[in-house]
Amino acid sequence: MKLFEYEAKAIIQKYGIKIPRGQIARTADEVAAATAAIGGAVFIKSQITVSGRGKAGGILPAAGKDAARQVAGSLLGKRIKDVPVKAVLVEEKLALKEQYYASIAIDRQAKSFVALASTSGGVDIEEVSRTEPEKIARRHLDPLAAPAPADFAKMLDRFQLAPDDAARFAGVLFTLYKLALEYDAELVELNPLVKTADGEFYAADARMTLDDNAIFRHPEFAERNLHREEDTPRESEARKQKYSYVDLDGDIGIIGNGAGLVMATVDMVQVFGGRPANFLDIGGGAEVEVIKNGVLLVMNKPEVRAVLINILGGITRCDLVAQGVVEGLKAAVVQKPVAVRMMGTNEKEGQEILRQHGIGYYPDMERATAAIVKSGEGRK
Repeated sequence: MKLFEYEAKAIIQKYGIKIPRGQIARTADEVAAATAAIGGAVFIKSQITVSGRGKAGGILPAAGKDAARQVAGSLLGKRIKDVPVKAVLVEEKLALKEQYYASIAIDRQAKSFVALASTSGGVDIEEVSRTEPEKIARRHLDPLAAPAPADFAKMLDRFQLAPDDAARFAGVLFTLYKLALEYDAELVELNPLVKTADGEFYAADARMTLDDNAIFRHPEFAERNLHREEDTPRESEARKQKYSYVDLDGDIGIIGNGAGLVMATVDMVQVFGGRPANFLDIGGGAEVEVIKNGVLLVMNKPEVRAVLINILGGITRCDLVAQGVVEGLKAAVVQKPVAVRMMGTNEKEGQEILRQHGIGYYPDMERATAAIVKSGEGRK
């Protein structure tokens, strides 16, 4: 789950890292009042969780409350990267001297946290990594070894910072690591981490991504987890029903059990010339009601012309899947072609249920995919 900038900064501030003075605002009047309270020049920053908002015009300066009101009018309600701006962060403009980059992320290949640091902050760090990799310092972190501030200071040696700056920078990295562990974060990023004219370090921008599987340990985000601003309405509904669902831009609906199988099905549809309309993983051991609701979720998407269901029955029983498909089709407002490929536990019983109801069953993934892509094309 991605946090808004203001949410990430509130957490970072609790850990002792300084942040600029700022207020969240949802109307032009609130923006003007916040600007007046802060005093002086401010930045008005769209609160969306997609990256690249600055380049997309989502962060704008304002010299005073009147200018801030005008900026608010141009940002609030605007769609940036197809995400609506419902709130902005009004934040003081800092007197910058240096801009750095600091983050703690999960390196899945190395199966560990990795600390990243650079003296080239405030820019696209991926581009820096590609064109000037020597400007980025990396250190993989073993949680059992309990890294200390000195370990982070060592990774900064290449930058030849002043001793005080190096110590502060290392302290920020150490704090971010502690925060990442305690909040089950997949990413904590400050870009930029700035040094001001008076020598203080501030988190001028912040991003945090929490592990979805650990949200139960952070109940303050439980409700927020159900309403993500980047979700489509169908994704939001699927999240409430605890499905792993992603909307895509095609017309072939896809249902499967297990993320790997569903991704393989998405690929297979593309190989056969089709365009996947979604990714829906019903999970293992799904019951009839879960299958039924999943079928309805996909069938009721207007763009879907046909549905491919691909099941490997282990703890998931094929007869229950078949019954769920039958009930889903009965409840669907609009009937669309359906092809089912399933194998495993109670496979024969599941086949018989599908046969009795005239639902297309295929013994292998390739034939099911070819049939459903062809039927979808026939309905264009």
